[in-house]
Amino acid sequence: QVQLVESGGGLVQPGGSLRLSCAASGSISSIYRMSWYRQAPGKQRELVADITSGDSTNVADSVKGRFTISRDNAKNTLYLQMNSLKPEDTAVYYCNAWTPSRVSWGQGTQVTVSS
Repeated sequence: QVQLVESGGGLVQPGGSLRLSCAASGSISSIYRMSWYRQAPGKQRELVADITSGDSTNVADSVKGRFTISRDNAKNTLYLQMNSLKPEDTAVYYCNAWTPSRVSWGQGTQVTVSS
């Protein structure tokens, strides 16, 4: 089983930046994919970006060119660098980890973009 803890959310003005972190523990060696999702009030959870064990990345069109997903294997941590933030990026951001047996989710971190 994998445990995930997100951090780094907060209130930021439009055009600002934040870096989210997701610390993983447990059965880390079995993870083959990690992702960032977000859920805004009244909307479905949507995929923001993901990265495979081979470092192949995918970023949603809505954030392409502004958000970057990366990971530090030595620290067992997944990151989401968010630049040029917009009010529509406001949401709870979740990381998840895929293993052959299950998908694990973190508790989420709130990102609010507002002036």
